[in-house]
Amino acid sequence: IALGAVGAWIGARREGVSFSSFADAVAPGLLVAQAIGRLGNWFNQELFGSPTTLPWGLEIDPSIAARVGDFPAGTLFHPTFLYEMIWNLIGAALIIYLGHKLADRLKAGQQFAMYLMWYGLGRTWIENVRINYSTVILGLRTNVWTAIIVFPACSSSLR
Repeated sequence: IALGAVGAWIGARREGVSFSSFADAVAPGLLVAQAIGRLGNWFNQELFGSPTTLPWGLEIDPSIAARVGDFPAGTLFHPTFLYEMIWNLIGAALIIYLGHKLADRLKAGQQFAMYLMWYGLGRTWIENVRINYSTVILGLRTNVWTAIIVFPACSSSLR
């Protein structure tokens, strides 16, 4: 995302377009694209969550589940890709709604800040349900640390 942002900044600058306005325009689309991308996690049976007894638990091939732990046959797992997909689609709708409702009060870049905050909140929750390997620093996954750092910076831009 960071390198894509650099490319977008270069493109916006070349075209004489405000990067903040461009970022606002693509924010909902990024969430929709990320939601669609999560379908790949389902097809690949990856990035699933901890075991669950919930009725929407996901059956994972035992050889794939064995890569992250020793689970009895028939264990169901949280479909974290589905949680993130739903979260992202709700976020896209919310950003579009707020952008329309608050159009006269929003400054350039604030909808993109909403995207970063929304995505970070969702990833913080979802990362704590996942059981795949991830680098952990001081007890938290690196994606959670990223959200913790980004959220306050973005929330200050909404004032």
